[in-house]
Formats: sequence, C-alpha cells, structure tokens
Amino acid sequence: MHVSAPAKINLSLKILGRRSDGFHEIETLIAPISLCDEIKIDKIDSGREIKFHCDDPSVPMGDGNLVVRAANLFFSATKLQVGISIELKKRIPHGAGLGGGSSDAATTLLALNQLFETNLARDELAKLGSAIGSDVPFFIFESAALCRGRGELVAPAKMPEALSLLLLKPDFTVPTAWAYSRWQDSQVIPSITYSAQEFLGQTFVNDLERPVFEKFVFLAQLKMWLLRQPEVGVALMSGSGSTIFALLHPGVDVDLVAKRAGDHLDHELWRFQAHTL
Repeated sequence: MHVSAPAKINLSLKILGRRSDGFHEIETLIAPISLCDEIKIDKIDSGREIKFHCDDPSVPMGDGNLVVRAANLFFSATKLQVGISIELKKRIPHGAGLGGGSSDAATTLLALNQLFETNLARDELAKLGSAIGSDVPFFIFESAALCRGRGELVAPAKMPEALSLLLLKPDFTVPTAWAYSRWQDSQVIPSITYSAQEFLGQTFVNDLERPVFEKFVFLAQLKMWLLRQPEVGVALMSGSGSTIFALLHPGVDVDLVAKRAGDHLDHELWRFQAHTL
C-alpha cells in the first residue's frame, strides 16, 4: 500500500494561556498542503514485527520514530499479531513547523486501519494519535480544521478555495517546546509586523512569532521581505517555525518570487511551491 502524508500550515495560531498539565491552550486553523512524504506499507510473513526504513538518515529509527510508535499503538489497540514493513520517503523538512512527523504517524494509522480492515472510526484513531503528538489528530481527519485544547480537539472546516503558497525555510530548526516556553516572557521587535493580516476573507496571525523572532531574527527579516513583494498577499510563520510561508495573489509567477528570495536573502534557502488541499 502506497500513501501520501501531507504537510500542513497554520493559517492562524492563537495561544490562550498555559494549562495545568504544562501544555498551552491554543486555537489554530490548520490546512493540509500539497507537500507530502511518501509511505509504503506491506504485510510480511512473520509474527508481531515492524520493519522500518527511511531514506533520510537523520530520522530516528526504532521505537523512537513516530511512524513506529503509531504502528505499535495500532497493534496494541486492535490486538493484531501481524508483521509489516514500512518504507518512508521524506520530503517534508524537520523542525519546520510543517507537521511532517505528525502527518507520517497519522497517515500510518489511517493506512493500517484500511490495510487490515479494522474499521476504527476517525475519532478512535485520533485518540490513539493524541498519545503521539498534539498535531496527529488533525491529520487523521484529512481536512482543514479548527483545532483547540492543546491541538487535539479537531473540528473539520471547509476552505473556500485552494491557496497558492511559497514555503521558505533556512537551514536551521526551531524546537517547538522551546518556542512555547518562551511565549509568555518574549518581547516584540519594534520594526516587525505581528498583527493579524486579512487576505481573501481569512485572518492570518501566529502568536509564536513573538518568541521565535526574538531569537531567530532572520525569520523576522524573511517575513518582512516577503511582505514587501508585490506578489505576496500574506506572509506568516507556520507553527513554531522555521518555515515562513507566503500566500500569493492569483496568477503570479511563484518561481520568480522563489528565485528572488534566494538572490536577495540566502541562496541556501529551502524553497517549495505548494497549495492548500
């Protein structure tokens, strides 16, 4: 079985406060996008065994990998004693705020549910996924969604139209837990725009920009550069970064903006043209 695991962007991310369990209460509108990892899952003739391989050597192997954790949770919940092999082809960069690992885990749960015809409802799969990470339940529903709580309360939403995107990521990552831990005490950079942006009837804002930009100033500069480009309607950090995405006006040449970003900012920038699903 071959399946695609889409990345995501946060169209809005509001932090409402710290919870008693140490997490933060959030409200975030998330959309899946056309950048995808690829996963191949096959049954194998063995006992309860999970063979895992990934083409990216930086990805953790064994039980520390989110895909393997998802498979183990699935088999524990369904009591199946079967063997599988999983091959993961990574296209979504790590530490980018694009949800790659969470999507891989959720897509694995969905695929195993289909492969073994266990007929678990999405709510049941989402509950399994919430034990892996806060973003995993979102990906179970395969839809744009408004997510609350620590991200595990998912209300699917319909996007009015596909949005054209340019994703830009420098060669560093931002730890998600660190970004949230710095939120309360962080300060704004006076020359940087953090306020909500309006585009195509949608509001775009990310409360994590404040702590992240305070330390990773290049990301703030990248956002402001994008906002000065005439083709760009919105520029925003996704999740905790380090990806900054631009929403583009209809009919513009995305490749031209991507090339300009490399020429003016950093030739080593990872650049990807995508759209919301």
